[in-house]
Amino acid sequence: MINSAQKKIGVAVIILLLIPFIAMRFTNEVNWSLIDFILMAILLTSTGLICEYLNRKITNERIKIATIIGVVILFLFIWGELAVGIFNSPISGS
Repeated sequence: MINSAQKKIGVAVIILLLIPFIAMRFTNEVNWSLIDFILMAILLTSTGLICEYLNRKITNERIKIATIIGVVILFLFIWGELAVGIFNSPISGS
């Protein structure tokens, strides 16, 4: 069963993915392929669901905030690596 938090995450992911989709119509500088949209949808959805799960399960506010910040930082590192290959790892394709 999908709860309201999961619906909100789904709507947020769709809205965020509309940004590059619309930008591709107006400029050649944004050039995403289907796999880019799929990977970003997976990353955004998994990050949102993990943060929502941690928000429900962790009761200590400091630990909750620190853990969610860690998840968001991990998301940003993975996104940066996939986008431009910051760390020159095999997943970046560089």
